[in-house]
Amino acid sequence: MNKIGYYLEGKKKIAIAGHVTPDGDCIGSCMGLWIYLKDNYPEIEADVYMQKVSPIYDFIYGIDKIRDYCSAGDGKKYDLMIALDISSYDRIGVARTIFDEVPEVFCIDHHKTNEGTYTYFYNDPEASSTCEALYRHLEYDKISKQCAEALYMGIAHDTGVFRYSCTSPETMRVAANLMEKGIDVARIVDETFYQKTYAQQKMQGYVVENSSLYLDGKFIVGRITREDRKRIGIKTNEIEGIVSVLRDTIGVELSMLMHELDTGEIKISMRSKAIVDVSKICMNFGGGGHVRAAGCKISENMDEIVEKIIPLVKEQLEA
Repeated sequence: MNKIGYYLEGKKKIAIAGHVTPDGDCIGSCMGLWIYLKDNYPEIEADVYMQKVSPIYDFIYGIDKIRDYCSAGDGKKYDLMIALDISSYDRIGVARTIFDEVPEVFCIDHHKTNEGTYTYFYNDPEASSTCEALYRHLEYDKISKQCAEALYMGIAHDTGVFRYSCTSPETMRVAANLMEKGIDVARIVDETFYQKTYAQQKMQGYVVENSSLYLDGKFIVGRITREDRKRIGIKTNEIEGIVSVLRDTIGVELSMLMHELDTGEIKISMRSKAIVDVSKICMNFGGGGHVRAAGCKISENMDEIVEKIIPLVKEQLEA
């Protein structure tokens, strides 16, 4: 496997891109790479493109340097784009214009449904996270404490703080190596994974209280409409984690959160425990992801969506 330096040969300007509605792994990998480049390749100009992220990530060095827009008229031309945690073209987000124009793209990912075409491609569905996959491309001695903070945070988020089935012995070894950089693990996990704003707590409680059980209690569904978000006072990037709370219900194998976006589309997030491959279900609707965590967007009303997904879940449960 080539280290990141191989792909940087002769490059002067690099764009780092995360996916739409960036989660902890996306943010951690993008910022971890940006910090690594800043520390070790000062001659390279690197920019990070992502949508605005929650203030809980403010502890990450350079987080305020994220570009949450891409203007065709700003004159920025890049030699290489490094796309992180982006499983498909429609999830590139604010950097799509750059993706279409840049001469080379290197994608680092861990989604088994990623079938994109790139100049360079490293995808390991067995990796817990893109942060873990990225770590393999970095030289350990060149990873600073600030870089380690971002990478550790991303791994912790995508593994549910090391309790999801994607956590492997290698994941734990990588996490231990990052801890040895002197990072404050307790603070990182508590502030970015467990702590919630009052509005987030209200939304979480509302979703759980109004959730519905199907298939003899094995399938739980939560709903968030635009009106719900407006009434409670919460932003779209502040509902991460609710689908996993639903999944933790005793007797439940699969959870699904339906979230109405400002466009009217319904964003689907699914999590399973041991039986259902949710990536297969989401692929039916143009989405994808992992065996135990996947998502998609559907332009139908929520009741119709549930009616279409129940048979797909039932088929796997009875297989």
